[in-house]
Amino acid sequence: MTEPTRAPRIAVVDDDEALRDSLAWLLDSVGLATLAFADGEAFLAAAPESFDAVLLDVRMPGLSGLQVQQRLNERGDTVPVIFMTGHGDVPMAVAALKSGAFDFIEKPFNHQQLIDAVQQALAEYQRLHSLRQRLDALQQRFDALRPKERQILVHVAEGMTSREIAEHLNVSAKTVEVYRLRGMKALGAGNLAALVRICVALGLVEPLPDH
Repeated sequence: MTEPTRAPRIAVVDDDEALRDSLAWLLDSVGLATLAFADGEAFLAAAPESFDAVLLDVRMPGLSGLQVQQRLNERGDTVPVIFMTGHGDVPMAVAALKSGAFDFIEKPFNHQQLIDAVQQALAEYQRLHSLRQRLDALQQRFDALRPKERQILVHVAEGMTSREIAEHLNVSAKTVEVYRLRGMKALGAGNLAALVRICVALGLVEPLPDH
């Protein structure tokens, strides 16, 4: 029996109670679960990583929206942030985008504009989450290889020939071939191009080697 899919959770962080209630009603009406916070401190204390997106006011008593975003970045939280800005706050919103915010919308905003922004943020969050899961799985497979296999795969991805690798590691060319094939199979790399892509994704080789 499969578990029911959890509704995406949206945090609404704004000191305006009427706006918080309005946004909660709106998002609930399209099947999104919401939890509202009157200030940034309360939000940061409530496990931000458990949310799938955050609607964050720029100007609030206590911590500003930008300061909340900075705290999230320092903690390594990757939840997408959508800033809600009043008139004249666009320069602040641009600064937020440069710091990794997903988007910003100006008050007053229409309902569809807000829903579209949230849905786009959720889609991007899911894409990045899936990518991180795939990379984590690849990293685990790579880490499970023998040290010599790891060395050989990286050298292959760097463009070295089997003969060059054999001389570099002081092993036979036959050993290089055996380890290369075994390592590529473990990583699910069917050809050289796939191996290079995997090694680049894991940060093992530069995307554009000098040679």
